[in-house]
Amino acid sequence: MHTKEKPFACIICNKTFSQSSNLKTHLLTHTKEKPFACDICNKVFSLNSHLTSHSRTHTKEKPFTCDICNKGFSKNLHLKMHLWLHTKEKPFACNLCNKGFSRKSDLKVHFRTHTKEKPFACNNCNKVFSQKSNLKTHLRTHSKEKPFACDICNKVYSRKSHLMTHLRTHTNEKPFICDICGEKFFQKVLLKKHLQGHRKEKTYSCALCNREFSTMSNLKEHFRTHTKEKPFFCDVCHKNFSHKSNLNKHFRTHTKEKPFSCDECGKRFSRKGNLVAHYRIHSNEKPFSCDVCKKDFSQKSHLDDHFRIHTNERPFSCNVCNKGFSQKKHLKSHLRTHTKEKPYPCDVCNKMFSHKSNLKAHLLTHTLVKPYACDICCKAFISKMNLKRHLRTHTKEKPYECNICSKTFSHKCSLKTHLLRHTKGNPYACEICSKVFFYEDSFKSHLKIHMEDKPYVCEICNKDFSQQHNLKRHLRTHTKEKPHACDICYKLFSDGCSLKRHLRIHSKEKPYVCDICKKAFCQIETLKTHLRTHTKEKPYACHICSKTYCRQFSLKLHLRRHENQKS
Repeated sequence: MHTKEKPFACIICNKTFSQSSNLKTHLLTHTKEKPFACDICNKVFSLNSHLTSHSRTHTKEKPFTCDICNKGFSKNLHLKMHLWLHTKEKPFACNLCNKGFSRKSDLKVHFRTHTKEKPFACNNCNKVFSQKSNLKTHLRTHSKEKPFACDICNKVYSRKSHLMTHLRTHTNEKPFICDICGEKFFQKVLLKKHLQGHRKEKTYSCALCNREFSTMSNLKEHFRTHTKEKPFFCDVCHKNFSHKSNLNKHFRTHTKEKPFSCDECGKRFSRKGNLVAHYRIHSNEKPFSCDVCKKDFSQKSHLDDHFRIHTNERPFSCNVCNKGFSQKKHLKSHLRTHTKEKPYPCDVCNKMFSHKSNLKAHLLTHTLVKPYACDICCKAFISKMNLKRHLRTHTKEKPYECNICSKTFSHKCSLKTHLLRHTKGNPYACEICSKVFFYEDSFKSHLKIHMEDKPYVCEICNKDFSQQHNLKRHLRTHTKEKPHACDICYKLFSDGCSLKRHLRIHSKEKPYVCDICKKAFCQIETLKTHLRTHTKEKPYACHICSKTYCRQFSLKLHLRRHENQKS
């Protein structure tokens, strides 16, 4: 045997062996024969040594121990590869970029970044992956399987890494430590971002603000914040950008491309930063804490928005009315009150909405689903706002206070009506028909009714209107369309105002109060009619006999008598 003689040759591939037993074992690779079977799961193997290694997956036996960290392994090969983590040895090198790896399998996976090979395909959606483990994780988005459960709160996850991140919210463990200043972090990505602030070489300095950068390209990018230069422009909408990366992100708004996918729920994102922030919803991680009230947030932008509650800062200002807002999205919503833009259409009835939340609430009127239930009386509502309003009937809460007499009200509209009593009527009165208004916008809209210009004409009866929404409302008298549904009794209405008036029947709300006898009414028209019993005013006159009435309905009944007399 010392002569390294190999007298035993394989008749199929001519490979030689020093022992006949080794040749016999080798021949099994050609015959595909697997004579060794596992007693527990019946899995078969060509070699007895492979069966022995496999058996340890059942017994959990780990006879090979690392001398440095005492970690145990079921296979000697796994221990050998693990030791390279301590020795920093990376014997497997990529022949294209020379990057080293401690495991051959890692090199194989890495090589696919050069070849762009993605051999693992999903049978459900045909999405392809470079690693089998990634495909396995992806398949859970279809099966909704979440095999990794938290022992503390029982929350489940589709990925082990998400569970590990989540567990840190219970243990407050921060395993990622900065080598420079010792600061600890929940996630590796947060440590990486932190390390950028410790760059040792900052040789390029800005001549305007003295800020330092490690590369000339970073300095050039920064300098554009001073010069306001935007050399990168979009070919589609011609919008300009100071950074190429910002242009690339913007371009996805045109292509609708969302290359970053969440493995937990399948939701896709156009930006990687948005995906990272989204992952925290699953892990329940909130690494950004408010120094004032200690409230935690999953995103820094959310913390910044929240912090303005304490500072009362409103940096986003409307260029039309100069009103200030603490959040950019609130300014964006507010601007639609000026532009009258309604970008959210209903797919069922084509009604347009200025806010997405309003569209969502409206869609429930078509499905008649009531997802918001009262915990006290079990009454259900279409919108969260309606439930909130209803709860005040139980709590007797009156959050709306009059700044003149300090009287409180449970509804905003009740406060508005009450304020009229202090102003002795509305501040905006129409000189033509004497109708009065509390808001200038409503008053201006009303004045258009009297103007000669009525460009919106009904094609059915030729009636003309000064505003398009009035024409739309009028058309429903012809189409009999009633898109507004009461979420309590399901009665349908052609316009939102009628529904609003009807809802007061259920809520028993009577916001319109008579100043003379204190009798309350749910509709302002009813109050106006009632007031005539005090003023003895009778504005409705018969054109035949000149008899007058305080109510239009009484005049109609009277006119029928004349018609009957004629017949």
